Amino acid sequence: MQQLVDFLNLGDVPKDKMGEATYFACMKILSESIGKLPLHLLKSNGKSGVIKAANHPLYRILKYRPNRYMTSTAFWTAMENNRNHYGNAYAMIGGYDQHTELWVLPPEEVEIWYDDQKILADTPDIWYLWNHGGNCFKFSSSEVIHLRTSTSFDGITGLSVQDILRTTLEGNQKAQQMLNRLYDNGFAGKMVFQYTGELNTENEKILMRKIQAYAKGEVDGINNLLPVPTGFSLQPLDIKLTDAQFLDVKKYSALQIAAAFGIKPNQINDYEKSSYASAEAQQLAFYVDTLLYVLKQIEEELTYKLLTPKEIWQGYHFKFNVSVILRADLKTQIDTLSTAVGNFIYTPNEARAFLDLAAKEHGDQLIGNGSTIPIQDVGSQYRNTRTDDLPTDGLDVADETDRPQIAQVSLNGAQISSILEVVQSVAHHEMELQSAITLLTTAFPFDHDTAVQIIGNPDLLNIPEKGRGSE
Repeated sequence: MQQLVDFLNLGDVPKDKMGEATYFACMKILSESIGKLPLHLLKSNGKSGVIKAANHPLYRILKYRPNRYMTSTAFWTAMENNRNHYGNAYAMIGGYDQHTELWVLPPEEVEIWYDDQKILADTPDIWYLWNHGGNCFKFSSSEVIHLRTSTSFDGITGLSVQDILRTTLEGNQKAQQMLNRLYDNGFAGKMVFQYTGELNTENEKILMRKIQAYAKGEVDGINNLLPVPTGFSLQPLDIKLTDAQFLDVKKYSALQIAAAFGIKPNQINDYEKSSYASAEAQQLAFYVDTLLYVLKQIEEELTYKLLTPKEIWQGYHFKFNVSVILRADLKTQIDTLSTAVGNFIYTPNEARAFLDLAAKEHGDQLIGNGSTIPIQDVGSQYRNTRTDDLPTDGLDVADETDRPQIAQVSLNGAQISSILEVVQSVAHHEMELQSAITLLTTAFPFDHDTAVQIIGNPDLLNIPEKGRGSE
């Protein structure tokens, strides 16, 4: 039976799942996506908003170098690789304050114990035992940064993708092994060698090796010929990859592996069913569906383990800057930043910082459209408008004391809104005064003098309070 298994290439597969192409691609995408995100220590100041806590000793440590041998990029890439491959990632917290360092621990050497019997300390706690070099090092839960996959049934330890999809991964590895064998055999299929008579085992092996050498083209000067002794015959086992739907099955398995990691098909070069309108939309979907959970877990763990309760109460917290993966093309960036500056969201210098440009003098003040007013003042510009502010050259405008009473005309809400829009257009010099008067006398039962009075003082319409939009 073992000979048949070996003959059909169904033997053991490599134990290291990193050799599977889709698995490696997913690991690479996730680890690099986390590694390239800048990590900031921020502080919430209530009404003052959120600022970078650049003066805090942990700010530069977490942003640039968690320990003396690793950059922030290398550290978070290693942590994410461990989290996905082993299901758990550990980092020992060493030092304090400006001397704090984070050291990656090999997950395969770490055990997690819950000391409910108070053997290791006076209070029950989760302990991490690191067995290395014949020694066992004990760390309490406050001394280790612990990240886990989302698949966890106790909330403490996570399950790795390679354990969950072991059968699928091994199937893909066997498929790759079969392709490798085909390459080695010059894409010659399996054959059954028939002969009459008896050969001892040694002579049988010699004959098989010689025929296999001819089949592989390993004999000098002979590539396409296969000698067969008299009385012997070769019968190929014609198994075509297309008949077995080999590529379809392999592709489906790859999509299953990618889905387990939260990787989109287009990220592993499968664009058949891509429905995203832009690369920015693809990145946004990847961030929301996959990265957001991981980033939130890291931020919560760092905030709780590295900051004191007082600092957390004061508003300090860690947060990744995800704008680097959601960055659009230059035109879209400019349009978005211009809109934000014009609507009092960013200062010009803050917008320039997004484009890696130097700050400019007087660029730290919020600016925006001058017509923008607080919501409680909406409509006040109409109530306070008078003919004194309007161009009246050539018009016979009645004096305020001699102005006749406005005829009591029944106006609905839509008509009142239309009149106020005309008044606003004149006040903002968007419509000529004479054109406004003509419009009012034509569309409404007003004479010339009445129209002039209404434009100069909309209060003469006797609009009810609820009609002014104050309620």
